[in-house]
Amino acid sequence: QMYRMKVCVCLILFFYLGTAQLDYRDALEKSILFFEGQRSGKLPPNQRLSWRGNSGAQDGSLAKVDLSGGYYDAGDNVKFNFPMAYTTTMLSWNTLEYGKRMDAQLQNARAAIRWATDYFLKCANAAPNKLFVGVGDPNADHKCWERPEDMDTVRSVYYVSPSNPGSDVAGEMAAALAAASLVFRSVDPVYSKKLLGNAVKVFRFAVQYRGSYSDSLGSAACPFYCSYSGYKDELYWGAAWLLRATNDISYLNLINTLGANDVPDLFSWDNKYAGAHVLMSRRSVVGNDNRFDSFKQHAEDFICKVLPNSPYTSTQYTKGGLLYKLPEENLQYVTSITSLLTTYAKYMATKKHTFNCGSLVVTEKTIRSVAKRQVDYILGNNPMKMSYMVGYGSNYPRRIHHRGSSLPSLAMHPQSFGCEAGFQPFYYTANPNPNILVGAIIGGPNQNDFFPDERTDYSHSEPATYINAAIVGPLAYFDSSKR
Repeated sequence: QMYRMKVCVCLILFFYLGTAQLDYRDALEKSILFFEGQRSGKLPPNQRLSWRGNSGAQDGSLAKVDLSGGYYDAGDNVKFNFPMAYTTTMLSWNTLEYGKRMDAQLQNARAAIRWATDYFLKCANAAPNKLFVGVGDPNADHKCWERPEDMDTVRSVYYVSPSNPGSDVAGEMAAALAAASLVFRSVDPVYSKKLLGNAVKVFRFAVQYRGSYSDSLGSAACPFYCSYSGYKDELYWGAAWLLRATNDISYLNLINTLGANDVPDLFSWDNKYAGAHVLMSRRSVVGNDNRFDSFKQHAEDFICKVLPNSPYTSTQYTKGGLLYKLPEENLQYVTSITSLLTTYAKYMATKKHTFNCGSLVVTEKTIRSVAKRQVDYILGNNPMKMSYMVGYGSNYPRRIHHRGSSLPSLAMHPQSFGCEAGFQPFYYTANPNPNILVGAIIGGPNQNDFFPDERTDYSHSEPATYINAAIVGPLAYFDSSKR
């Protein structure tokens, strides 16, 4: 009785907010447009966020190589390949699963993926026996508040090699290249083949020279994007993507030797197990291939840990219905987990598949309603009635922790700002940011559904590429289900 009451209360809390009409198509367009605000390198003529200019054009020159391009990961001016590659893998996966539902945005999604993969191809081929994995000294960069266009901090170049391995960053870069190769397979077969060939090469390096890039790079990786979960999950994830791209069964054999049967209750740029399980479950659920049944079981065990009314749940929800994992940048977990939920629901729908979490029967609709609640919360159906996507709706964060957005653009202020000159007038001010980083999803509210909209509160007000990459699929999913 008591348990049933808890379930009822939970469901009432879940849906008490009512549902304002949301425009998923508008949100989808903006979620992809955001990536143009994160671009590094020479911008193309069709750049739509026009307050951004060229930056980092000389990246790589300290090592006498060309590493221009790619993305700044969040509100800073550093290129970290570990989260950038995860971002690219997720953007590719979502484009692969939902491309047919994206209409006009499919081309923009491909352009966003290609901006990263062109850069990864440079990283993989710039010098023999080196895989370049980042540009810009994060410790120096974080002492400055300046536009990417004005950067005068040292653009240190980081790489892994046989003697200083990085199986995690290499495994993730291989996953990104393999996933992207599938996106381009029918529209640009030559480019697709190039991506896949490089994915195979980079993955071979990850497997042959095992070790964590955190150990090899030290303070250039930690505490920023330390590989806390180790590198096994990236080998697992990279192999899962190469299996999907090549159908070469040796990748399944490798996965089975990794002995990684962890079923975590989160999914992120650091921990890939849940994503790999959902990815491989497709062959069991949709393809009826019983060699993949264990991955289907792992995927369903993960979902049982996430659903709010499952007897096995280990996931907190706020009173407003938001999935709540960790206090810093919580929306990264919300979007990544939601992406897995909609994708698994999509697989289930093709075969009218159901499963059980104890006594709870889980259908595709069960999962979809939880996923939709998360997307709707982010877009404004929440206690603060605030959209956590910048530029979507009328009430959204105005003081995001993002250098380019918070400082006047080159058009407004052609003279450069020095390293520290931006702090007093633009970082520590209550004024709204002069440039709107359209589509950016920020770290989000705290466990009490509260968000102060303060630039200095970076763990809640900073956007990140990996938050956005994961929501592209769910937005396309819910947009097309409305039609």
